[in-house]
Amino acid sequence: MKIVFWGTPKYAAENLFYIVNSGYNVATVVTQPDKKRGRGKKFSPSPVKQAAIDLGIPVLVTQSISTDQYTKEKLFNLNADVYIVVAFGQILPKDILDQPNLGCWNSHASLLPKLRGAAPIQWSLINDEKKTGVCIMAMEKGLDTGPIIEQESTEINDKENLETLTNRLSKISSKLLIKALVSINKTK
Repeated sequence: MKIVFWGTPKYAAENLFYIVNSGYNVATVVTQPDKKRGRGKKFSPSPVKQAAIDLGIPVLVTQSISTDQYTKEKLFNLNADVYIVVAFGQILPKDILDQPNLGCWNSHASLLPKLRGAAPIQWSLINDEKKTGVCIMAMEKGLDTGPIIEQESTEINDKENLETLTNRLSKISSKLLIKALVSINKTK
């Protein structure tokens, strides 16, 4: 199974490492452009780009996949079987969603349909939710609306903060993605 992994933050990078370390073939990674980070405000790669470099995986960087014909052409020529999306930060257009024969699958850090869209981990803490989780779902044109194939919930304890909850949900996401890939591969 040839995978294209889409992601940007540390949360997603940990998922990428887990997929590769589980023996899956990630042919290419797609991420957002380098940004000024840290105290020195020096340009540095996204955590996903750095993970891909560390793993020796080719990287495609796009400011806007909707209008980036160069990146689209590279992806279409890859003929990947499946796209895995974890906190990429852009909405994928229909021509991208339709490309892989086993579909596009998103790991979302909430128990859908609650907290669709950006920053679900932050919103679960702001809203003082008692539980949250991760859903793996088929991607559709709508935002976080596709059918869910894997889901796991977890309690949010009183001492939880953004960093600890993000780390815990990333581990859950990584495990669920492997379960999802096994299911998806069976349909091949």
